[in-house]
Amino acid sequence: MEELLEQVGDENSDQFAAFSENRSEGPVVLLNLLKFKAEGGVASYLRYGMAVDELVKEIGGKYTFMGRPKELLIGHETWDAVVLLRYPNRKSFVAMVNDPRYLEIVKYRTAGLDRCVLYAVDEMGPQELLFGEK
Repeated sequence: MEELLEQVGDENSDQFAAFSENRSEGPVVLLNLLKFKAEGGVASYLRYGMAVDELVKEIGGKYTFMGRPKELLIGHETWDAVVLLRYPNRKSFVAMVNDPRYLEIVKYRTAGLDRCVLYAVDEMGPQELLFGEK
């Protein structure tokens, strides 16, 4: 986990710690909002993406959506790409990002991104959304 915390710095370290300590066994979807660096960002991120794909599949994860944002209807920040990845659980994601193979390729992600937002999202049904019931 220390390696992962080094990647994010102090700003979100408490949230990453809470994520890794969450004992939920259910699936988690990671929402990635990505802004690439102007010079070589897409190529660097693509190199990362091709390499991490094997690790994602190995732990039972899968890409559920990739898209290019177009019209910004509400808000101010613009993004170059949106990616949703579904992992079997938080533990599998934490194991992946601490895998030595991941630690070897994450530099391409870092080199390719100007900025990013990463949200861990738990699935819920309409009853839970509307009424707080499962």
